[in-house]
Amino acid sequence: MLIFDGKAVVERRGFRPKFSMKKIFCQGWEWNLILFSVFIAMMLPELAGIGIIIVLIRVFTGNFRAIIQSRLNQGLGIVTLWLMISASLSPTPGDAWIGLGNFLPFFFFFSNIRQLIKKPSQLRQLAWVMVIPSVWVVVMGWGQIFLGWQKPEALKGIFTWPYGVGGEPSGRMSSVFMYANLLGAYLLITLILAIGLLILTWRQWHRQRNNLLNLKIGFLTLTIFIDSVGLFLSNSRNAWALAFLGCLIFALYLGWNALVAGFVLLGGVISLASWGPNPFRDSFRFLVPRAIWARLSDEMFPNRPLATLRATQWRFTLEMTQERPLFGWGLRSFTPLYEKSQGLWLGHPHNLYLMLMAETGIIGLILLSVWVGWIYAQGVRLFIFLRQQKAGGELIIFTYLVAFGACVLFNLVDVTLSDVKINTIVWLLLAAIAGVSQRLNYEL
Repeated sequence: MLIFDGKAVVERRGFRPKFSMKKIFCQGWEWNLILFSVFIAMMLPELAGIGIIIVLIRVFTGNFRAIIQSRLNQGLGIVTLWLMISASLSPTPGDAWIGLGNFLPFFFFFSNIRQLIKKPSQLRQLAWVMVIPSVWVVVMGWGQIFLGWQKPEALKGIFTWPYGVGGEPSGRMSSVFMYANLLGAYLLITLILAIGLLILTWRQWHRQRNNLLNLKIGFLTLTIFIDSVGLFLSNSRNAWALAFLGCLIFALYLGWNALVAGFVLLGGVISLASWGPNPFRDSFRFLVPRAIWARLSDEMFPNRPLATLRATQWRFTLEMTQERPLFGWGLRSFTPLYEKSQGLWLGHPHNLYLMLMAETGIIGLILLSVWVGWIYAQGVRLFIFLRQQKAGGELIIFTYLVAFGACVLFNLVDVTLSDVKINTIVWLLLAAIAGVSQRLNYEL
């Protein structure tokens, strides 16, 4: 027998646990500090950063040999080496080395944090401390959009997050993020995590009903509603579509066929209203709010300059790749090159993978993609095993897989890499998947 997350798992042929049970059930101040840091990260990012750095140093000094000998970390070392080579051979090596700041600190973060995450119950704790602050973030966004809130002068030295009247861009809720799309990415993650927690809590309520579970269900239901409203007000089409897809995936997983049919019908109606041929399109537009179909079809912002279109940006990154396919142009090279070519400053080409291919070369994109894909595959493998064995913990792992998968898809038409808060959350999701997966080594 193997005890996993408090439940017995039947050991079968080929199953070889390779970890200490004492370590699995031991949580110290480092884990508590991580939870606290994640909880305050949206409001006090600098203080949260200090807490995370303290934990990283402690974990690294206490687990140096294990971290260095980990094959997963060694693979990350190969990725790091390639990024350094690409930066060194860039036409603008100074900018490229600065661009490594969006990668190397988070590589170190991943390598150490995954040492702390060893069981699904920790995933639930992490999910709660990520979900709860989202209510505050959305309330701040409502004040920004509807009440004209702005950061008081006296608090600007304490709260350093961007926060202006009307959102950024104007009319789209951005709350404490630099741009509305980043808020959309954040709420996409918290919404998926909240849905997973609600299903878990609902199952617990059916087994043992008490007031605490009633409060949790009420809070999570309210949070899902609040996050959904915030997601809508962010006006991020990408986040809308992925939130819809995430809900559909949960319905499929739970076998709620009526809900699946409802989602498919709703998606069909919205699609026809947004992109359907006439005369069907106009008929369906009576059923769908203009704020939805006009945004999805891009009729809300007609006649945009060609340089602002994603197709133009993506074509430019492909041209960059054709000129330097092996080593790329170096990180942070897209912005000056695009401005020189198109006369427009853009921070990124709205596709992380095309950007990495253009800036770090095809090999750089492949190395990082294979490394991340391997971790995700291990998470899927663990989920399948736990579900087959009915060992518990599979639903929260499934939730993390959906949340991280949504991040991967989000970056197909946007880039969240440059925002420290979002980048930290994404790497935390990946570290959680890797940490739990590596604690249960088995052979199918």
